[in-house]
Amino acid sequence: MIRAIAIDDEPPALELLENFCHRTDFLILQKTFTRPAAALEYLSSNETDLLFLDIQMPSITGIDFAKTIKQNPPVIFTTAYSQYAVEGFNLNAVDYLLKPYTYDRFLQAAIKARHLLEATPAKETFITVRSDYSLIKINTGDIRYIESLDNYLKIHLLSGKSVLVRMTLKSIAEQLPSNDFIRVHRSFIVPLAQVKNVRNKTIYIGDTEIPISVNYEADFMKAFLNK
Repeated sequence: MIRAIAIDDEPPALELLENFCHRTDFLILQKTFTRPAAALEYLSSNETDLLFLDIQMPSITGIDFAKTIKQNPPVIFTTAYSQYAVEGFNLNAVDYLLKPYTYDRFLQAAIKARHLLEATPAKETFITVRSDYSLIKINTGDIRYIESLDNYLKIHLLSGKSVLVRMTLKSIAEQLPSNDFIRVHRSFIVPLAQVKNVRNKTIYIGDTEIPISVNYEADFMKAFLNK
């Protein structure tokens, strides 16, 4: 599933993008923005896979906006001005949608983005924790779930091993990718990729049963259904 955001100073253009993304089963439109500054603030603390980006905006051009993003996700430019196409492609844009565009043209661009992302190796992320007076680097993809035990955390790994660390769930959550991990209980954080089944407010990760508390249920279900 491709996570995308859209930036356009015209609300009708964003409504069209929302409609087209909803019709496309491999796309999730996470957020839409009419102000580039708000989009930059969102991207400073959230990851996304793809940008739909208008070029001609009052405060900053989409071309200049794309140059400022540290994440550097693939971009599909959307604009009513064909003269920007060359500059857009010079930024290695996935595609260039000239308004007004049809759903078929939109889908063609989205499929190009999917092929590009599928051909790009997934970026590994790590957290660093202290255990037994040593610093340990853990690949977040190796985490099965994280359990709070009084003043300690037990990081359960896919290998069957575990790492005991003296820290809080809140502090470790700050190191974890927010789109991949979610707190489901005062004592548990889970990686969404490991959740295969949910039943009666219980998460099943393999043979392990993890409760979902009322305070975290709505956020978890939203993330789980959109993963």
